Order: sequence, then C-alpha cells, then structure tokens
Amino acid sequence: MSETITTETTNEVSSEIDANETKSAIWRDYYEITKPRVVALLVLTALVGMCLSVPGAIPWQILIPSMVGIGFLSSAAAAINHIVDERIDSIMGRTYNRPVATGRLTPIKATIFAIILALSGFVILYSLVNPLTAWLTFSGLVGYSFIYTMYLKRATPQNITIGGLAGAIPPLLGWTAMTNEIHGNALLLVLLVFTWTPPHFWALAIHRKDEYAKVNIPMLPVTHGVSFTKTQILLYTVLLFVVGLLPYLVGMSNWLYLIGAVSLNLMFFAYAWKLKFNADENTAMDTFKFSIIHLMGLFVILLLDHYLLPLS
Repeated sequence: MSETITTETTNEVSSEIDANETKSAIWRDYYEITKPRVVALLVLTALVGMCLSVPGAIPWQILIPSMVGIGFLSSAAAAINHIVDERIDSIMGRTYNRPVATGRLTPIKATIFAIILALSGFVILYSLVNPLTAWLTFSGLVGYSFIYTMYLKRATPQNITIGGLAGAIPPLLGWTAMTNEIHGNALLLVLLVFTWTPPHFWALAIHRKDEYAKVNIPMLPVTHGVSFTKTQILLYTVLLFVVGLLPYLVGMSNWLYLIGAVSLNLMFFAYAWKLKFNADENTAMDTFKFSIIHLMGLFVILLLDHYLLPLS
C-alpha cells in the first residue's frame, strides 16, 4: 500500500515538474523569437538618439513609453522574421533550433504574438509619445519584416545594403520621440548604423556561406564569392571610418567621442584587413562578433561624451 502511494506521489510530482518545464519552455520560445539581443542593441541606439536630441535629462514620461514602444515593435518585426523564414531556418545550422522552425511554436501562435506586440507598441508610441515616432517605427517594422525579409533577402545580393535602412532608424526614432521632428543630426546617426550594417552582416554571411547557398539565399559571398565580399567589407570599414568622424566634425560631439570613434574604427579596419589578407577559419566570425562590440561601444561613447563634455 505504501509503495503504491509513493509511486502515485512520485508520478504526480513528475507531472507537475514536466508541466512547469513546458510552461517555461513556451515562455522562453516566445522570448526567443523577439531576438532580444538584437532588439537590445536597437533600443540602445534609440536611447542615444533621445539623449543627443536635448541638452539635459530625459523626462521619464517620454523615456519609458518610447523604449517600450520601440522595443515592442522591434520585437514584433523579429517575430515576423522567424515566421517568414520558417523553412530556411529549419535547414540552416545557425537557426535550425529556432522555436518556429522546430514547431515548438506554431506560425499561427507566433503571428498572434507578433500582432499583439506590434499593436501594443504602436498604440503606446502614438498615444504617449507622438504620432511621428509611431509611424516611423511602424515603417521600420514594414521595411524589415516585409520589404527585406520577404523580398530583398531572396531577390538581390545587395539585400542587406538596401534592407539595412530599416535596422538603422532607431536613433531617428529616439530623436523624434523627444523633439517630434526629423533633424539632420538624427539622420547622421542613421547613416552611421546604415554604413556599419553591411560589413557586420557580410562577415557572418562569409562564415555561413554554404548554408545560405543551400537554401538559395543570394547573399554576397554566394553570388560574388568570398574574396569579393572580403574586399567589400574592407572598403566599407574605410567608409565607416569617414562617416564615424562626422558627429565630431558637425559639432554633435567632443574630443572624447573623436578618440573613441577613431580607436574603434581602426580596430574594425584591422579585423577587416586580416579577413581579407590573412584570414583563418575563425576570422569571419571574430569580425562579426567584434562589429557588435564596435557599434555598442560607439554609441556608449557618444552618450558619455554628451553628458561628460556638454557642448557650449
């Protein structure tokens, strides 16, 4: 009798543990399709855009809804990317274990989740920030989820060059959230991210060239070869160096940013030089990883420069 009770109790406990693990897994799956690390970087650039648009502190009444709204819409765009790329994600080694690709989340559930995020983010921005920021953020979602993911990604090797504009607009969103206007300095920050995007992503594309070829995605290393792509990365880091000087040259920032930008851009150039002329099997991925650090560092230094060395 006691053995039966013990067995039944053990089974009940096991069932509860399995149920909790399932709930946890579902929560993590929804979280994963939002691409949280990518969204965090986008929100960081939006925050810097907000801070640079005004001389003093940002009122929390604008800061919080802006970050939440931009984050929600960016997360919705990421979720749509998972849905649209379900087939190719299931084949590629980098993405085969994604929730939608494996079936842990159905496309219908993921779509409903994305719609809820998008509507919530838009309403928050429209009602608590301003309509201009809401519509610009929504345009970024359309640009990334539909124009890039559904069309450009599968149509042209310049997909990331053109489609990168959607991922480059968060600094503008932060700026308009504070000022309700489009300013040239905000567009300069957009240009900075826009120029950074191709060498960032092409480094990853070189590392995953065979996988992109297998799913017929015309990434530049697939259509034009690895050597050509390496040359393009190197040239873009030179262009990025020049663009990176502009915030200082137009008076947006002070000497702290200048030193940081020159240092980070020289390091990115060094990675690109090694990738072109002295690469090993890890260089492409190392370049990709450093590019993320590069952009984060550049915007953090912009932020520090703005508050530690305020312009007169």
